[in-house]
Formats: sequence, C-alpha cells, structure tokens
Amino acid sequence: MSEPRPQHLKNHASIDPMFHYVALGLLLFGLILGITAFVQSLHGHHDFLVGLWMLIISVALIVIATKARMYPLKVQDRVIRLEERLRLAMLLPEPLRQRIHELTEEQLIGLRFASDEEVPGLVRESLEKKLTRQQIKQRIQNWRADHWRV
Repeated sequence: MSEPRPQHLKNHASIDPMFHYVALGLLLFGLILGITAFVQSLHGHHDFLVGLWMLIISVALIVIATKARMYPLKVQDRVIRLEERLRLAMLLPEPLRQRIHELTEEQLIGLRFASDEEVPGLVRESLEKKLTRQQIKQRIQNWRADHWRV
C-alpha cells in the first residue's frame, strides 16, 4: 500500500467522488427533472399532482443526502474536540493547560493539524487573538496530517 500524500493547508480537504460527484450529480439531475415536471404541470402538459410530487421528492432526497452527510461530520468534530483536549492536556505547560476549556470547537479543530512543537504557541495565540480555524491553519508550519477525516 502506498504512503498517504503529505497534507498542507491547500490540499487537506477531501472529496469523496461517489458522494460529491455521483450522488450529488444524480440528485441535482433529479431536481432539474422535478422542476421541469412541475413547470410543465402548471402549463397543463402533465397532471399537477404528479409534477408537484416529483418536485417534493427531489427536494426531500437532497435534504436527506445533506443531513446524512452532515451528521457524521458533526460526530467527527466532537471526536476531534475530545482528542485535541486530551492531546493539549499532555503537551501544554501548566498555565495554558488551565485554559484549554476556553478554546472553541473551531479552534480545537484547527489545532489538530499543528505539530506537537507548535501547539503551545498556537494555543497561546489562539486564546489571545481569538483566531479562527482558518487563521490557525494558516499559521501552521509543520503540518500534522489527518487522513481519517471523512
């Protein structure tokens, strides 16, 4: 098995081709068909209820797919938050360790990419300057890859 590619700020986001291209593409195609059938039903070319039903089903499927994608991402964010709090408790000096609870979920998620050596400085700066997830990622010099993210 080949080594995973090195990660950095510009390439760490992942795309799942089966979801992002195939499933979402088919759902978008279904939505277009649903809108077309609904518009045609308004002009008397099809039964109104059939056109309306096709539109409702296509929108419902998009909502289901979006929710099905968002729920596991939220769970991953919770796990990352827990992992990072444990990691920070081991890496930070005592004064900063007492402030771990002040870090936001967004900051903890951004800090997961920082190397162990960079963490204390980035935590201090994150707390003092209220850095966002993106600002934290931009400051990372030695990227710690996360190949488990879905």
